[in-house]
Amino acid sequence: MAGRNACAATQTLDSVVASIGNIAITAHEVEEEYRFERFLEAKWPPAPPDAVALNAARQSLTYQVLLTQVENPGPAEKSASEKAAAERLAALRKEFAHPENFQRALKDMGMSETELAARLAQQELMLLLIDQRLRPAASPSDDEVAGYYRSTFTPEFQKKNAGATVPPLSEVETQIREVLVQKRINELLDQWIEELKPTTSLRFHSF
Repeated sequence: MAGRNACAATQTLDSVVASIGNIAITAHEVEEEYRFERFLEAKWPPAPPDAVALNAARQSLTYQVLLTQVENPGPAEKSASEKAAAERLAALRKEFAHPENFQRALKDMGMSETELAARLAQQELMLLLIDQRLRPAASPSDDEVAGYYRSTFTPEFQKKNAGATVPPLSEVETQIREVLVQKRINELLDQWIEELKPTTSLRFHSF
């Protein structure tokens, strides 16, 4: 009976929870993605994932597969992503309190530093391709920047810095523009993914 239960648990863990054409994403892969994302936040060991966290990890994997199918990066993009990954790896080491904590977490995931660097480079490449494709359409207007400054930046600054003088818009305009650009890129990305779904036979399945 115990052996049968173990087999059933393995089958459940490896069940297909999403498919893109003939590419399957399993529950095990989703859980690994969740653990990897927590590792990148230096949250280790990670808490057991709930349904919301698993759905977010599944969406992340789905986006990666979809974007890999429609984008064709060149040598310049790959080189830039590898450089960004090396910088990100160096910063990630500092997020852990001690070097041995970083190594222990890496071992727990069953990854070598070479594999970690390769996965980070893949992530950076996806971010670069998304930015190149969507940033030109994500530029906010002057009115949007001014509106964000009044309605969001100013009250948040005053809340965090009681009694301090709010910096003028001219000093924080670049920062605000980038915040709005990233927000708009996320919106455009969601729209783009929705447009890709009918052409890629994307299907989600229950965990």
